[in-house]
Amino acid sequence: MTQQVPSTEPELAGVRNFRDLGGLPTVDGRRVRAGRLFRSGHLAHATEADAGFLSSLGLHTIFDFRNAADQKLEGQDVALPGVRNVNLPLTDPADGAEFWKLVREGDISQLRTLLSDGKAANRMIASYRTIIKERTAEHSRILHAMAEDSVPALMHCAAGKDRAGLSIAVTLLAVGVERPAIEEDYLQSNAAHRRYKVHRSSTSADAMSPEVMELLSPLFDARAEYLSAAFTTIEETWGTVDRYLEEGLKITPAVRERLRANLLD
Repeated sequence: MTQQVPSTEPELAGVRNFRDLGGLPTVDGRRVRAGRLFRSGHLAHATEADAGFLSSLGLHTIFDFRNAADQKLEGQDVALPGVRNVNLPLTDPADGAEFWKLVREGDISQLRTLLSDGKAANRMIASYRTIIKERTAEHSRILHAMAEDSVPALMHCAAGKDRAGLSIAVTLLAVGVERPAIEEDYLQSNAAHRRYKVHRSSTSADAMSPEVMELLSPLFDARAEYLSAAFTTIEETWGTVDRYLEEGLKITPAVRERLRANLLD
């Protein structure tokens, strides 16, 4: 397993899944520079102390990949003085709206029908594949921005696991980070203190029962098979990572070089 630098992440009271990507190794022996690229869950519940810490990072840009439905549910990010906020939804709020309504409100029989027998995991795999294939314009915009002036940057979605996880993975691929290191970082979202707090508005006695939580877990887990599906989609669609970046995301070798200069030691 790839060894990373020791964690120095703070204990943030209202922000889940925060970490600095500094220290991740590249295939050519370099490392991601500390203090340049961060990831987290949403910032809507950040405390005053959390906001003070985030302000101390010298962030240039926060990329928020949530859609309007997410923002309505959780709230807008806290405002940090002097930091540019870019909302770049990677999912359509209408796509799966009924599904997520049932996740929050459905009874146990509905959840069994919706999620059992591998259906939940298959839905996540399909979502990862779709984001890779259909959100090339958004990922192109992110990489071009960071090749110019948008670093230090923080990327987040709701949980900081899926949409942010894929955008972080794409960024790390672009600067040549080793795939095992990308996967190891992705799986860190499973730590108990990082996991998204599941919202269930159902008031039934079994609303948060062990069976319900087991049915929901594939939706809130970071699983290697999900990230692997994204990498496989790149290879099936474009053949290689280089072609994905050049043809799919319109990232020229010169842009990749500027990305490396901005993000690597």
